[in-house]
Amino acid sequence: MTTQPMGARGPLGPSAFKLDYPMSLGVHDSYADAQKAVDYLSDNGFPVQNVLIVGTDLKQVERVTGRLTRGRVALGGALSGAWLGAFVGLIFSMFEEGETLVRILSTVVFGALFGLVWSLVGYALTRGQRDFTSVSQVVATKYEVLTEHKYVAQARELLAQMDPMKAAQAQAAEIQARAYAEAQAAALRQQGPPPA
Repeated sequence: MTTQPMGARGPLGPSAFKLDYPMSLGVHDSYADAQKAVDYLSDNGFPVQNVLIVGTDLKQVERVTGRLTRGRVALGGALSGAWLGAFVGLIFSMFEEGETLVRILSTVVFGALFGLVWSLVGYALTRGQRDFTSVSQVVATKYEVLTEHKYVAQARELLAQMDPMKAAQAQAAEIQARAYAEAQAAALRQQGPPPA
């Protein structure tokens, strides 16, 4: 199985993420389960180019990675500045002759000082409102498999072969829902028209 990079600029363009009349084949708790269903369809000759896996019920998860102190901020700023200084020093050394090592070391020191001061000023401006570091990610809690309406019957038939118990449960739920709706309609007919 291969996947293409995320984004709408693939060989199919933005239309790659659209179906004309999408219909649901099922909702899965994990991407692996949704992928397994599509893989099963593919293995059985289904035209999977008409299938989408859509992450739904999105939530943002933020993982706190550590405490943020003035010392950590200063060290991070100094290291970032030193890297920037090393880069600038190397660029200068390529175009000027002379003391290459001195030039690089001086730009590293200047960059470290600049990064240290800049990061401490930025940290002071936050006034301790966010004294921790973290990484965040948007994740889906459910994954829905969709296909074009003209292929939905074929896909459902194939997926029923994949998990007969799940298919039987879904069919039973559909029959119950239909019977309930018919019973409601019959009860309304027996009551007759509302009094005027």
